[in-house]
Amino acid sequence: MDISAAMRNPLKSMLAVSQTMIVKYGLFKLLYGNDLAKLALIYGSDKEGSHYYTKHYQRHFSSYRRKRLSILEMGIGGYDDPKAGGQSLRMWKTYFPNSRVFGIDIQDKRHHEEDRIKTFRGSQVDEEFLRKVAAEIGPIDIIIDDGSHHNDHVITTFRLLFPLMSPDGIYVVEDLQTSYWSDVGGESWGGSKDLTAPHTSMNYFKSLIDGLNYEEFTIDDYTPSYLDKHIIAMHFYHNLVFIYKGLNSEGSNILGKRSS
Repeated sequence: MDISAAMRNPLKSMLAVSQTMIVKYGLFKLLYGNDLAKLALIYGSDKEGSHYYTKHYQRHFSSYRRKRLSILEMGIGGYDDPKAGGQSLRMWKTYFPNSRVFGIDIQDKRHHEEDRIKTFRGSQVDEEFLRKVAAEIGPIDIIIDDGSHHNDHVITTFRLLFPLMSPDGIYVVEDLQTSYWSDVGGESWGGSKDLTAPHTSMNYFKSLIDGLNYEEFTIDDYTPSYLDKHIIAMHFYHNLVFIYKGLNSEGSNILGKRSS
């Protein structure tokens, strides 16, 4: 038996697979690189079809497409199958041709790592883990929470990661329908039928809206929070919210600028 030949064959197979992936990536980028809906369908991401998020992503992300960004998505997909999932990571890689794409999942998803895609294994509510990830990535420009969708997880992750983003980052949360679900599909989501329940993701994000106008408040001794001072816009869609980070300090045309 020619051992050297046997050793070369797997290498040839790996190279052939790698070359095929490069060709496919180049073709998809050339033909559909600026069309997120088509990319989602090609790669099998549920952001189009099961949901209709891509039109909103396209509207908010198109001007950033050619920039060099760091993009982090919570939830890689495929549950406990290490080879399943990764569709959205590849979609983002193609849509943002100059950016690095990172994914977090509770399962080991290293199978999906390739040029410009890196994965981390851990919980989206583990503060120490998230701080380590953020330190390794550097300033994160876009964060997409497509993780557990449990209401307490969504809120905790936002509170931990939003301050660690780049000064002009965009934070997106998907699948806010779980705000209205307590137990659906055999899983407890932590939502509520009560549309005023303060612990749901939707009501939490709605509670931040007034903070956009904190400089107009006439509340005695009101101290603006970090979120008051660093959220400059919020856009809500069906089961989806975009939160823009920036310096919210325009001042009031009548009351002037706040000193704090």
